[in-house]
Amino acid sequence: MNEILLALSLLVVLFFLLGSGVWVGASLIGCAIVGMELFTNRPTGDAMAITIWGSISTWTLTSLPLFIWMGEILFRTKLSETLFRGLTPWMYRLPGGLLHVNITGSAVFAAISGSSAATVATVGKMSIPELKKRQYSDRMIVGTLAGAGTLGLLIPPSVSLIIYAVTVNESIAKLFMAGVLPGLMLAGLFMGYVMVISFIRKSGDTDDLSFTFADKLKALMSLSPIIALIIGVIGSIYTGVATATEAAVLGVVGSLLIAIYHKSLTWISFRDSLMGAVKTSSMIAFILMGAHFLSLAMGFTGLPRHLAEFIGGLDLSPLMLIVCLTIFYIILGCFLDGLSSIVLTMAVIEPLVRQAGFDMIWFGIYLMIVVEMAQITPPVGFNLFVLQSMTGHNMAFIARAAFPMFLLMILAVFILVWFPEIATYLPQAMR
Repeated sequence: MNEILLALSLLVVLFFLLGSGVWVGASLIGCAIVGMELFTNRPTGDAMAITIWGSISTWTLTSLPLFIWMGEILFRTKLSETLFRGLTPWMYRLPGGLLHVNITGSAVFAAISGSSAATVATVGKMSIPELKKRQYSDRMIVGTLAGAGTLGLLIPPSVSLIIYAVTVNESIAKLFMAGVLPGLMLAGLFMGYVMVISFIRKSGDTDDLSFTFADKLKALMSLSPIIALIIGVIGSIYTGVATATEAAVLGVVGSLLIAIYHKSLTWISFRDSLMGAVKTSSMIAFILMGAHFLSLAMGFTGLPRHLAEFIGGLDLSPLMLIVCLTIFYIILGCFLDGLSSIVLTMAVIEPLVRQAGFDMIWFGIYLMIVVEMAQITPPVGFNLFVLQSMTGHNMAFIARAAFPMFLLMILAVFILVWFPEIATYLPQAMR
C-alpha cells in the first residue's frame, strides 16, 4: 500500500510540474526532492549536490557536446543542397523517384548529426520545394521526412544513445555500432514502403530527369567529403583506433573543414554553431542532473525494487514484457519527447530489463526505435512541429502522413525481437 501511495504521489507531482510548463530538468529535481523529503530520512541537500555533480562530471559525457557541435556546424553549411544534388542521380530511377532522396539524405545526415529535428530541417529545407515543384504527393513528402528524420536518434553518432549509455553504464562505442544495421534496416523499410506505394498508385515518375554515368560520378564526388567524414568517425570507433570522444573531436575538425570547403564558415556561423551546441548540451545536462537525482531518490524509497518484484511476480514472458514496454513508451511519447522519456523511465525500467535477462546493448537499440515513435506522435512529436513550420500543413494532416512510418517502426521492433543479431553482431565483432 505504501508503494502505491509513493508511486501515485511522485507521478502527481511530476505531471503537475510538467503540465505547469516547468523545464523537464527542474521537474525531475522537484519530484526527487518531494520523494526524498516525504518518504525517506536522508539529507536531501547533500544527496542532491553529490549526485548532480557526479552526473555531469563523468569523462564519458565529453563526447556529447562535441557531437552536438559537429551537427550544428554542418547544419549551417550547404549540406542540404549537396545531399539533394548528390543523391538525385542515384535515386531518380527507383520506384517512387526522388522521395528516396528524403530517406537516404536523412540517413546520411543522421550519421553526422545525431539530432532528429536537425535531420528533418536540413533535408527538408532543400527537398520540400524541389519535390513540390515536381508535383509529388504532399502526404508522401511529409511522411517520408517525418519517418526518416527519426533516424537521427538511431544511426550513430546519436545523442540519445550517448544519454542511454551514461544512464545504464554501457559502452558508447558498442551502442554506436549496434545502431548501424538497425538504422539501415529501418531506412530500407521506409524505401520499400515508398516503392510499394509507387507501384500501387503509379506515381513518382521522373521521366524529365536524365543523367549520364559521368553525371553520377560527379554527384558522388560532391558527396565524398560527407562520406569520408562518416567513415572516419564511425570507422575509427569500430576499428578501435579512437574512443567515442576522440572520434567526436575528429568529427568536429572534419565538419569545420567541410564548412570551409563549402565556403560557409564565417565568424557568425562559427559563433552560432558554438552557441547552439552550448545551449543544447546545457539543456541535456540539466535533464541528466534531474534524472540522476530522481533515480537516487527512487532508489532510497525502494520503489524500483518493489516494482521489479511486482512485475517479476506476474511471470511475464520476455516477449510479453517487450510488448508491454512498447505500449508504455508509445503512450508516454504522446506527452514527452524521446530524450525525456529515456531519462525519466530508466531508473525503474533498467532493473526490470536486467532481471528479465535482456542484453542492455540490444535493449538500447530497441528503446531508440520505440522512442523514435515519440518524434512523430501528436501532440508532442518534435518532428511534426518542425514539418508544420516548414510546410504550413495542419498537425492532423502531418500526423496522418507520418502514421504509415509509425507502423513500419512497430514492424522494425518485432524484426529486432525476432532477429536480435541485427543489433548485437557489430558490437560483438568490434576489436
